[in-house]
Amino acid sequence: MSKTTTDDAPGPADDQDLGAAGSRLSTAPTEEQPHLPSLGVLGWARWFWRQLTSMRVALLLLLMVSLGAIPGSLIPQTGVDETKVADFRERHEVLAPIYDKLGLFHVYSSVWFSAIYILLFVSLIGCIVPRTWQFVGQLRGRPPGAPRRLTRLPAHTTWRTGTDPEQVREAALALLRKRRFRAHLVGDAVAAEKGYLREVGNLLFHIALIVILIAFGWGQLFKSEGNKLIVEGDGFSNTLTQYDDFKSGSLFTNDDLEPFSFDVKEFTGTYERTGPNKGTPRTYQSEVTYTEGADGEEKTAVVKVNEPLEIGDAKVYLVSHGYAPVVTVRDGKGKIVYQDAVPLLPLDSNVTSSGVVKVLDGYRNPEGEKEQLGFNAFFVPTFGGSASGTMLSQFPALDYPVLALSAYHGDLKADSGIPQSVYQMDKTKMKEFKDSEGELFKQLLTPGETMTLPDGAGSVTFEEDVKEWAGFQVVQEPGGGWALGGAVAAIAGLAGSLFIQRRRVWVRAVRGDDGVTVVEMAGLGRSESAKVPEELGDLAGILYDQAPGAPDPSPDPSDPTDTDTEAVPAEGAEK
Repeated sequence: MSKTTTDDAPGPADDQDLGAAGSRLSTAPTEEQPHLPSLGVLGWARWFWRQLTSMRVALLLLLMVSLGAIPGSLIPQTGVDETKVADFRERHEVLAPIYDKLGLFHVYSSVWFSAIYILLFVSLIGCIVPRTWQFVGQLRGRPPGAPRRLTRLPAHTTWRTGTDPEQVREAALALLRKRRFRAHLVGDAVAAEKGYLREVGNLLFHIALIVILIAFGWGQLFKSEGNKLIVEGDGFSNTLTQYDDFKSGSLFTNDDLEPFSFDVKEFTGTYERTGPNKGTPRTYQSEVTYTEGADGEEKTAVVKVNEPLEIGDAKVYLVSHGYAPVVTVRDGKGKIVYQDAVPLLPLDSNVTSSGVVKVLDGYRNPEGEKEQLGFNAFFVPTFGGSASGTMLSQFPALDYPVLALSAYHGDLKADSGIPQSVYQMDKTKMKEFKDSEGELFKQLLTPGETMTLPDGAGSVTFEEDVKEWAGFQVVQEPGGGWALGGAVAAIAGLAGSLFIQRRRVWVRAVRGDDGVTVVEMAGLGRSESAKVPEELGDLAGILYDQAPGAPDPSPDPSDPTDTDTEAVPAEGAEK
């Protein structure tokens, strides 16, 4: 049975020796106390740089970025929906001015969020560059030599063997290299190290964060996002004038728009007819034909929800749907002055829709004077019947379409130079058509029915053809792929830094005073883990088979200084 001599408490020299053995298990920079009073401005600058590039400050800044993104998600943003921002201002007269001063309506472009973003970027670079350089130096170097007293390490074992020390060291060197340790001989011991991928994962994680930050910034500067409502049979060309609304990054130019065009051939929507999910869409897709560039070959594609059409760097998403009843307006002489599909905006999940019909040119009233006509339109694809008492759709499909119109005449102020919404009507210079009771003239129409205006002013026909429209969003985000790659790399690096343990093993073999070889093995990890003693026990068991133990010398009862005690082997080591 092997024995070791009980050691006294380690002295300063032993502590220094153990500290050297555990050095360079991490590339974390050492904390040094700056001499601020003696260094003055330079000392403060160095102190600030050390604090900014420390890992705890980087984590704090990362937390601040996450917290700063919360108001950007909860408060309406001008870059996303200016209408909601305007509504918020009207409903919160006290909070709105405070939010304006804090930049909460444009969080991601605010001064304070940009400052945190830039500081985090600088902090990560300041952390990674020296650690990477230090890690490269470690890879080019060799594991440090064995401490003078291996029995002071947390996991250790020892035994006596009749095998020569040189043979033990050669066997240990071959065993450790076979287990993918970086091992070499240092004096009377073998030094080995494993788990460098832990630090690689750590560095990869932080480098990936930098990639994500760069990709996010690049995408915000050069991104573009536009929306377009297209009725079946109509088309779209990717130019600024074609969009219903468009927003882009500060460095985006018109030349960055991807050249393409497409036509909407048909929209298909099917819905659940029964059950608790009644009315839920089952199929939502639009068949389109598109061309890339001015002379590109025409291709056919089907755009579905979350399955965009990719054309170059642009992605075309299907984001909304509605109905566009075909309306024909005639003057008092029967001349057609307007005939088109009128897109109406949905108000609920059953596609109850509203909008306006505007007749701007070509109409003359019964007196022969030029006038403009306007009709408030309310449409339901499935009418509940007059007994329901409400003009609300009962189902999103075209089961029983009904169009409600109320008529006006006068000046729509379309030539005033002030932009107008195609879905709203300015009634300040419009007059109501009156019915026989002096009320606003209005009527419910089913497909094929006609509403005759009072006093021979004309008529409005709800044609039997009810078209559908699809809303598309065209997005160009140049940094999207890099951000995704950075996120995947960050997850992989974090997993490596958490689950891979960097550890060292030393094997010392020396000839004792009685001529028998004494073998000492010890392991050291960066943190407490059961893996180090288990692995050491496994290695010790294999090496013990190659250098089996020798009988222990009998203790001398007459020697009062002989306080040998039985060694405690590392877990898994064989005796």
